[in-house]
Amino acid sequence: MNPPELIDRALELLLAKDMAAFAGLFAEDGVIEFPFAPPGYPPRVEGRTAITAYMRGYPDLLDIREFTEQTVHRTVDPEVVVAEFEAAGRVVATGRPYRMRYIAVLTVRDGEIHHYRDYWNPLAAAEMMGGAQELNAAFAHESGGGHE
Repeated sequence: MNPPELIDRALELLLAKDMAAFAGLFAEDGVIEFPFAPPGYPPRVEGRTAITAYMRGYPDLLDIREFTEQTVHRTVDPEVVVAEFEAAGRVVATGRPYRMRYIAVLTVRDGEIHHYRDYWNPLAAAEMMGGAQELNAAFAHESGGGHE
């Protein structure tokens, strides 16, 4: 898969709540980074096995029902793309609406994600989750969370 196709597939799998298949899109040594990670939140998850564990509880936290305003920007490096999208759904524990805008920078090689840098707003996420403690408790439950 080329990078835009891989992003489409990743979002489809998140909507389907198939976290194992989502993690399977990553290279064995793939990395997810969270440059805006708040204290207590993992700034980096390394390796497909760790990504699988990290993503396992995601559907128990967020019920994402759609991705809107999806745009993929190609860069001068054919292996790197920038994806912009908005996730919409609800917070499972509270039933509160969830709407978050994301920007992700992906490096894709040989049809696999090698590096995924996820720029999201932890302050907005904390507000939707019911507070900073709830955000950290939800996403840092097992050696590194459950956030996409």
